[in-house]
Amino acid sequence: MTESVRDRVIAIIAEQAVLEPADVKMDASLEDLGIDSLGLVESIFAIEEAFDISVPYNANEPEKSEFDISSVAAIVAAVEKLVAEQHG
Repeated sequence: MTESVRDRVIAIIAEQAVLEPADVKMDASLEDLGIDSLGLVESIFAIEEAFDISVPYNANEPEKSEFDISSVAAIVAAVEKLVAEQHG
């Protein structure tokens, strides 16, 4: 059985936050989890690599990004959408 997008994203975020995946709550923000801007960029690179997608996120202008990073749930939803679009 393959891991779901949700489980893989949570595992990536947990690794960045140095937490167990079970400790990553869907309504938590990356800031809540102790992930700084560098950790965010590393998480995005890991997500792109894990799912073979291109994340539309510009770390220099995060407010102009189409990629919602407001919570773990938002990131999961955005990755699911990108995976569906890019791997149709």
